Amino acid sequence: MDASNTVRALLARPELIVAPGVYDGLTAMLTEQAGFPAVYMTGAGTAAARGFPDFGLLTMSEMVENAGVIARSVSVPLIADADTGYGNELNVTRAVSEYIMRGVSAIHIEDQVMPKRCGHLDGKEVVSREDYLANIRAASAARAGTDFVLIARTDARAVLGMEEAIWRANAALDAGADVAFVEALQDADEVAAVPRKVSGPCLLNLVRGGKTPDIGLTDVHEMGYRIAIMPSMLLSTVFEACDRALATVRETMRPLSSAGFPSVRERFQRVGADRWDALRTRFRDPAVPEARGRGEDGA
Repeated sequence: MDASNTVRALLARPELIVAPGVYDGLTAMLTEQAGFPAVYMTGAGTAAARGFPDFGLLTMSEMVENAGVIARSVSVPLIADADTGYGNELNVTRAVSEYIMRGVSAIHIEDQVMPKRCGHLDGKEVVSREDYLANIRAASAARAGTDFVLIARTDARAVLGMEEAIWRANAALDAGADVAFVEALQDADEVAAVPRKVSGPCLLNLVRGGKTPDIGLTDVHEMGYRIAIMPSMLLSTVFEACDRALATVRETMRPLSSAGFPSVRERFQRVGADRWDALRTRFRDPAVPEARGRGEDGA
C-alpha cells in the first residue's frame, strides 16, 4: 500500500475525509471518479447486494472478499466495515490480517453482540467493556508495523446511554484505536458533543433515514470530526432509481428511451474499457519487450 495514499495520510491533512458508502467495484469507481478522497465499504450495502438485510448474516470471508474487489477497483483509500471482528481476539486478529492482505486502508470494529444488526435499528445488544477492549487491543496488535487505521465503533449510545458510549470511545483510543466512532447519535447536540468529549479523532456516520439528523458536511468539519461516512447514500439512490425504471417499463410496456443516455461504449469506458482495449494489441508488437519473472537478465 502506497504510504502517501492511505487513510492515515488523509488524517494528517486539515480537510474532512468524506467517504460515500460503496458496495461493489462499480459504485467504488463512480465515487472515485466523482472526486472523493476515499470510499467506504458499507456492510449494509454489501449484505443487500447479496440479498440479505444488515443482520450480521455475512461471514468474514464474504466481507473481505467484497473489500478486495473494491480495493482493486480504485486508487483512493478504502475504509471498510468489519462488523464485530467476527468473534473474540483470535477472530479479530485474523480479520485484521485478511483486510490488510486485500489492500484495505482502514476498518471499524464494533461492540455489538453477534449476530449484530444495523446501528440505526432498535433492539441492539453490546458486549462487556472487557470483551470490547480486548478486541480493540488484539486488532491494534495485528496491524502493527503498517499504516492500517483502526476505527473503534461503539453502539452503546442506544443501549447504555451517551455517557457509556463516550467512555467506551475514549477507552478504545487508549487501547490502541486511531479513530473513535460513536454510532447512532440522536440529535444535533449529541453530534456536537462527541468531538468535545472524546480525546482523539472522531468519525460521524450519516445514514439516510437513520437516527442521526442530516447535518451539512461543513458543519460536521467545524464540529471537529475528521471522517464522515455516508453508507446509504448510493444504496438508497439505487433503490429509488430501480423502482422508478421498473415501474415505468411495467406501466408503458416499452423499454426506457436511449435518447440522451450514454452509449454502451461510454458506459464501459467508466469501468476501464480503454485500458483493457489497449492490451488487445499491445503484445502483438514485437517491439514490446517480454515480461521477465526472474529478474532483468532472466536468471
